[in-house]
Amino acid sequence: MDRLTMMRSFVRVVDSGSFVSAAGRLNIPKSTITRHIQALEHELGVKLLNRTSRTLNLTEQGRIYYQGTLRLLESLDILDSNVQMSAMQPRGKIRVEIPNALAYCLVIPALPDFLARYPDIQIEVSVGNRTVNLIEQNIDCVIRIGELYNDSLIARSLGELAQVTCASRQYIERAGLPVHPADLALGHTLVQIVSPRTGQMVVNELYRDGQTERVSAQWQFAVNDSMGARTAALNGLGVVTTYRFLVEEYLSNGQMVELFPDWHNTPIPIHIAWPENRQLPSKVRIFIEWARSVFNAGE
Repeated sequence: MDRLTMMRSFVRVVDSGSFVSAAGRLNIPKSTITRHIQALEHELGVKLLNRTSRTLNLTEQGRIYYQGTLRLLESLDILDSNVQMSAMQPRGKIRVEIPNALAYCLVIPALPDFLARYPDIQIEVSVGNRTVNLIEQNIDCVIRIGELYNDSLIARSLGELAQVTCASRQYIERAGLPVHPADLALGHTLVQIVSPRTGQMVVNELYRDGQTERVSAQWQFAVNDSMGARTAALNGLGVVTTYRFLVEEYLSNGQMVELFPDWHNTPIPIHIAWPENRQLPSKVRIFIEWARSVFNAGE
């Protein structure tokens, strides 16, 4: 039996979590998948999977073999992709993870141009800003907001996101217009943002002429998503400090009001990153360069 076929079946079983799902994705009978795994375990002389009627888990040897198999199959895919590139446009699937706000408001709206230029590429987007093992999750690259703390990633800067402190007009009419950041502590309410990665309350500061003021007040509503925070602020739940691109439209049409315009927020860095031990296929390199052009165009 072809070893590569058995290895691809093994990886698909692990990734999908069941023999039935793997068979469906490969469009072959479940019994064929079972034979592939049994034959592979027989040739290796080790047990790769612990299987019950309800659970499927890798053995210690299975985990080692899975990581090695991923790297081998990835190298083969890169070889195939590079050979194909010499004669045709890049093709295949790219798996990308992007934070909600960037996905919905910047990247996905720009994708029609990319996909029109590369009709043989598929983009599978996972929306989120999680701390994940990219190799284990089989993700090609990620866009991250904030500082990167993972030394196993290679990163390229996509620039910075400007921030703004603002509130809806209906909130201002109800609570009054604060003219100094210190006024927020006098009866105003924040829409509190919680970091989706750390679970900690995000603390923002404003700067002017060597002065620093914390954006501080009571809060009744907290959320770990910037799109959710924008929606809350738009509906009058409080003052929010968020990415300017998320609220620019509402600041322009008067639905929201920028507070303390003579003070400055700290811009937030953004990066695109990928595992350091992963050789990039041409399709992923093309996507990375395209993403950099999208963010540079927005500066």
